[in-house]
Amino acid sequence: MAEISWPWQYNFPPFFTIQPHSETRAKQLEAWQQLIAEYMKASKQSTIDIRESQNSPLFHNASINRKLSSEALLTILEDMAKTGRAAPVDKSKNIWEVYWHSLDEWGSMIYNWASSNGLNNSVCTLFELQEGDNTVGEEFHGLDMNILIKALKTLEVKGKCELMEFDDSQGVKFF
Repeated sequence: MAEISWPWQYNFPPFFTIQPHSETRAKQLEAWQQLIAEYMKASKQSTIDIRESQNSPLFHNASINRKLSSEALLTILEDMAKTGRAAPVDKSKNIWEVYWHSLDEWGSMIYNWASSNGLNNSVCTLFELQEGDNTVGEEFHGLDMNILIKALKTLEVKGKCELMEFDDSQGVKFF
């Protein structure tokens, strides 16, 4: 995992308790959202399981003996969902996808890569996009398959690609 720089708030005990004052809370929620996005990007993770969150160094600062409660994390993730930076995977809201880029931004990155590599009007598998030799070095290389598909669906709505299934795999045709 790539190193991240912990913000000063991470070593400030009140950061781990949702603050009651509205302005302070807004700043705290934004700081947590930035930290979560940076951590997820650095660790190439895309999901958070609230039930297991306390095992993560992201939500448990052992040096100051503080943990973010599950309820506080849910508050932060629900706030992230309002801006399209996260979405619950299950109805009980225990597992969340976190987007360090919006789905539109992921879609644009993929489309720009496809266009610059002359892949318009050709088909490639989703595996090629996710794990292929041609995408090594691209930020979307290794992206979670569910997020990859959602990003491609944003392009499909704009008429820039078509998702397709053939045999036992999925592919995409870029326009």
